[in-house]
Amino acid sequence: MKTFNIKNEDNVFFTSDTHFGHKGILDFCDRKYNSVEEMNEGIISNWNSVVKKDDFIFHLGDFAFGGSELWINTLKRLNGNIILIKGNHDAKNYRETYDKFFVYTTNELFITVGEQQILLNHYPLLTYAGIYKQNPVWQLFGHVHTCKTKKFNKGKDFERLKYLLPTQYDVGCDFNDCTPVSFDNIKQRIKYQIENNVNITHWIK
Repeated sequence: MKTFNIKNEDNVFFTSDTHFGHKGILDFCDRKYNSVEEMNEGIISNWNSVVKKDDFIFHLGDFAFGGSELWINTLKRLNGNIILIKGNHDAKNYRETYDKFFVYTTNELFITVGEQQILLNHYPLLTYAGIYKQNPVWQLFGHVHTCKTKKFNKGKDFERLKYLLPTQYDVGCDFNDCTPVSFDNIKQRIKYQIENNVNITHWIK
C-alpha cells in the first residue's frame, strides 16, 4: 500500500460523495441545485475555488454516476492531485481508463499530515487502530450523507452517528457545503470535539 506523508498542512483537502451526474441525490440530500447539470457545475466551481493545481485532495468515494464521458470530462476540469478511496458506487462505475487522472486509488488508506495520522475510509468505522494513542489517529469518512439540518438526515444512518468518536469527521459533500474541506478546518473541528467530548452530531441543528 502506498503511503502519503505530507509535511505542508496548507495544501491538503478532503471530500466525498460528490455523486456527479446523479439526479436522485438532489432530493435525497436536499442539495440546493435545480438540476443535475447545475449541481455538477456548482461542485466543480466550489472545488476549484479552494483546491489549487499542486494541492493534494483525497476523495473518499462515490465520485460520479454515469459513463466514461462524465467521469473523464469532470476529472479534466478539477484542480489538484486527486487520490481516490473508492466507495460502494465506485465499485461498479470505475474503469481502468480513469487511472491516469488519479495519483492513486485504493479502498482504504493511512496518511500522515504534519504530525497527524489519519485513516481514510469511505465508511464510518465503529472502532479502528490508534484511537487510544496520546495523539489519537483520526478517521475521515463519507457514505452516510450527513446533513447539517436534522430534518434532512434520512434513514438508519443518522441514528448511528451518535456512536462515533470525537476523532471522526464526515468530509462528505452534504456536510461541507458541497466544497472540499481543508485539513486545518478538520483539525479545528476535531480539536473542539475532543476537548468537549462531542462528535459530529454536535454540528447538526
